[in-house]
Amino acid sequence: MSLVVQKFGGSSVADAASVKRVAKRIVEYRRAGHEVVVVVSAMGDSTDELIDLAEQVSPVPPARELDMLLTAGERISMAVLAMAIANLGYEAQSFTGSQAGVITDEQFGRARIIDVTPGRIRSALDEGNVAIVAGFQGVSQTTKNITTLGRGGSDTTAVALAAALEADVCEIYTDVDGVFTADPRIVPAASKIDMISYEEMLEMAASGAKVLMLRCVEYARRYQVPVHVRSSFSQHQGTWVTDKPIPEDLRPTPAVAGAAAETEESMEQAIISGVAHDRSEAKLTIVGVPDTPGKAAEIFKTVAAQEIDIDMIVQNISTKDPGRTDISFTLPASDGAKAITALENAKGSIGFESMQYDDQIGKLSVIGAGMRSHPGVTATLFEALSNAGINIDMISTSEIRISVVTRAELLDEAVRAAHTAYGLDAEEIEAIVYGGTGR
Repeated sequence: MSLVVQKFGGSSVADAASVKRVAKRIVEYRRAGHEVVVVVSAMGDSTDELIDLAEQVSPVPPARELDMLLTAGERISMAVLAMAIANLGYEAQSFTGSQAGVITDEQFGRARIIDVTPGRIRSALDEGNVAIVAGFQGVSQTTKNITTLGRGGSDTTAVALAAALEADVCEIYTDVDGVFTADPRIVPAASKIDMISYEEMLEMAASGAKVLMLRCVEYARRYQVPVHVRSSFSQHQGTWVTDKPIPEDLRPTPAVAGAAAETEESMEQAIISGVAHDRSEAKLTIVGVPDTPGKAAEIFKTVAAQEIDIDMIVQNISTKDPGRTDISFTLPASDGAKAITALENAKGSIGFESMQYDDQIGKLSVIGAGMRSHPGVTATLFEALSNAGINIDMISTSEIRISVVTRAELLDEAVRAAHTAYGLDAEEIEAIVYGGTGR
């Protein structure tokens, strides 16, 4: 008997019919003898609707009360799912994040999990029940206020519970059949990835792949939780995110088309695992920075004080004045105005001449552990982009990733060109988005 944690996203529990379908899948696992913990998101677009309601009442809702409001969506989902399971003849108990023992810090809207103490969940399982937990939420360790975990918070809840309960697998159910080599909306010939390492999945998530959120993958790698990304609308095997063998009673049978062969050879064959893209960033260039020690540190301390994440950084000596330098970096476009204001206030201290802001950029990344031992991977990317007539603004690399920044309107063509250049195109269309959102 395995302990399985299953997470169902908003599109998987969008309405009563969807909830009943999910309940049947959960009951199938119970009949097979597995212990089951379920984490649910709010139904459909409930969270967005609650945010709209809050903004109609108040232009700037108090953060504490907004978190209290937003957690209502998941509480509705967990209760109706428990009812649907009971209607099928099995006992289920629902728990809020705080009741499930999800302890967080005090950051409303983007709280981080400090600890998970799932005593009540363990008791429910011992009694033979299905435990259903509201995702995306927890309780502050210090003030006992209700908090939310931010985007992708239900994924993080599921993996954190799986780690605390020492589950055999954490299944993330979405409306696509797994992780694909590129976004199927841009590359219809994208192929499903049968197995991917934590390291590669981290890079893909950080580079814009939306199926799994970065914090969820970080948690899974830290606690070595096998994650199985699959669709709640089909019975197909999905994508396994793990560095370990798949649990024996959960692995695909040889009859399953595309079942991953767990050999070192198969893991080494793929040079590139996938192509990710991101339209959410902007580029900020600080022009005419004095080329003296400490100035770059002062710039990035100013930005860090605003709690803004920096991605790619490029520094060039100014062609007009050898004593000055230009520093360009990318950041979330949503933080652009905040960064500009902070740097403008520090202009006198830093001594730069001007700033240039560009939010019409796109980032393309190719990811693969195989590139460590295969020369020519970089040349293949640049040749593909050149043949497509796409110019590059910035370049950043790691051991298993190459990222470039180009114009936003050229990003789709860049993704398709790179995907084809690395031989990732499938012979037949594999990608189906059942629910319409890809989450």
